[in-house]
Amino acid sequence: MWTQPRKRNHGFGCDTNRMWVCSLLLSLAAVVISVPIDRKDVPETKDQTQDESMDTGLYYDRYLREVIEVLETDSHFREKLQTANAEDIKSGRLSKELDLVGHHVRTRLDELKRQEVSRLRMLLRAKLDSTNTQSLQMDHSSLLKQFEHLDPQNQNTFEAKDLELLISTATKDLENYDAERHEEFKRYEMLKEHERREYLKGLDQEKREQEQRRLEELKEKHRQHPKVNAPGSVDQLKEVWEETDGLDPNEFNPKTFFKLHDTNEDGVLDEQELEALFTKELEKVYNPKNEEDDMTEMEEERLRMREHVMDNVDVNKDRLVSLEEFLKSTEKKDFNSNKEWETLDTQQLYTEEELQRFEAELKDKEAELQKRAVALNQEQEVLRERGKELENQRREYQQAVLEMSHRQKPEDAAPPAGVNGQLHFEPPPKKQEKVENVTDVWMAAPQSRPVLL
Repeated sequence: MWTQPRKRNHGFGCDTNRMWVCSLLLSLAAVVISVPIDRKDVPETKDQTQDESMDTGLYYDRYLREVIEVLETDSHFREKLQTANAEDIKSGRLSKELDLVGHHVRTRLDELKRQEVSRLRMLLRAKLDSTNTQSLQMDHSSLLKQFEHLDPQNQNTFEAKDLELLISTATKDLENYDAERHEEFKRYEMLKEHERREYLKGLDQEKREQEQRRLEELKEKHRQHPKVNAPGSVDQLKEVWEETDGLDPNEFNPKTFFKLHDTNEDGVLDEQELEALFTKELEKVYNPKNEEDDMTEMEEERLRMREHVMDNVDVNKDRLVSLEEFLKSTEKKDFNSNKEWETLDTQQLYTEEELQRFEAELKDKEAELQKRAVALNQEQEVLRERGKELENQRREYQQAVLEMSHRQKPEDAAPPAGVNGQLHFEPPPKKQEKVENVTDVWMAAPQSRPVLL
């Protein structure tokens, strides 16, 4: 089943002293390095804490974060970053500096890697168990090779190769992340259309026509919205300047605008700061209270706007907009164009052939689930029969114990129950001594009679 795409947030905060982290992992072709600042001198704000709590969307996000945090604690490694360039990082030369970091840093990195390997093994076991595969017979070392962000040959220590693999894999995965989100959104739209058609099939002719008219009216209502300015254009930025910043649009100043929206003051606009600029435009089209407006579509619209700005402004393709790049973009001809932005409702998101293939895929998955349900029902029936057998055996055992108790000897038998079901014990009769009659004794033994004086 399709799941709603998460809003992408790389979540490293991008403050000045962590600029190398953003550049290292969000860059596709270049790296931006600035002089780091000691984190002790930078007060941690609430917003910053919230940013760092968000993840990159990568399945190894926690491992990635913890490695970065540990490396930041080594002064030698940070010093090398000040003079590093993109080629140093991409070629792996920077990774070799790992051999010179402190012993405590290497020890902590070794521990992190062992924890990550253990986590991956658990994921593999769970996956194999879910597919009824005998996971105990599988070679986990071989299976770990499918994970590209660490060296599976060495599962105990964190080496330069691990850092190189982590950097290259994260860069590649983040590069493809937007494309994957677009594909997920397309599948979401096809699922909506599939469910709409199935819903209409279940109605009679009259109700089907009424529902079709209602749905078309909702679509048309969604299309009726104010003009949406092209993201990054002067009209769009002036609208933010006036309505969000509360400033006079006639006094618009690009440099001042940049500094106002560089919220963490790191000298660049990252993806989240850019996406925040499009909220006013998106509110023209989407309202969470309206039935016809889909908030998942709104997030896809936001992503398209950010990509549009990056394509036109981000010259060095590092996924960060510097002040210089921003000012140069305001000098372009397109900046002053009042062209309207083409929203999703004007786009052809998929073809009929793609929808048919998607529906066939859904049908195959449904058949597979039904087959699995039949197998589970059979297993349940076997377990139910086994439960009945065990219950019968239990009863037979209890009956046998009861019969054995009845066959015990009388002296070993349980005492009889008394009044009201309570046990009553009769004390054994006391042994009485035989008392002879005095007269009989007197007559039988005259010799023994006492002499009477």
